[in-house]
Amino acid sequence: MQLKEAMEARTSVRTYLPEPVSVDDLKEMVRLAGRAPSLNNAQPWKYYAVVEASRCQRIASLVEQKLHTILPEPKTDAQQKATSKLFDYVGLFGRAPALLIVATRIYPGFLDDALMTTGLAREAADAVRGHPYAMSLGASIENLLLAATDMGYGACWLTVPQVASASIERDVGIEAPWRLGAVISVGRPAQEAIQSPKKPIEEIFSVL
Repeated sequence: MQLKEAMEARTSVRTYLPEPVSVDDLKEMVRLAGRAPSLNNAQPWKYYAVVEASRCQRIASLVEQKLHTILPEPKTDAQQKATSKLFDYVGLFGRAPALLIVATRIYPGFLDDALMTTGLAREAADAVRGHPYAMSLGASIENLLLAATDMGYGACWLTVPQVASASIERDVGIEAPWRLGAVISVGRPAQEAIQSPKKPIEEIFSVL
């Protein structure tokens, strides 16, 4: 598959065939993810592969437990519908053949050092700079998603698991200064992927 074809074909896939994902394939996806550009070539990413079904389910359970603590008991039909949809979503990634837990960290650059001489804390300096470690991580994850598509896999970049970041970090063994950056589910698509509609070029491109 050519690069443009992979870009056109990539879409979020949430349901998978019940077949394992080889560790070698996951390793190749991560190798290509590691080719992404990053601030000062800091490469602020680590990928942890979860391939045992019980471990994938445990990660999902940690998210479910956290959601139960932060969401009120549904009292209206609208609340019930929204909550049910959310837990269904968590259940889907818990049944994925593989999860990639991605860790990241703030990486200080020359501008951080200069800003910190003014008395700014590191987190504040990072905010002034627009969180470049997050930009770097996004580039790496997009590489991985394209690699997965090229290799015939489906994948989904998950954001809900962030609510249980502390629990997932403990479970995986992520220690400071590293933190949870993302969770990605991976597997062979259970059905033909449906492309989400994208905005036309006229809405996203301007010449100044």
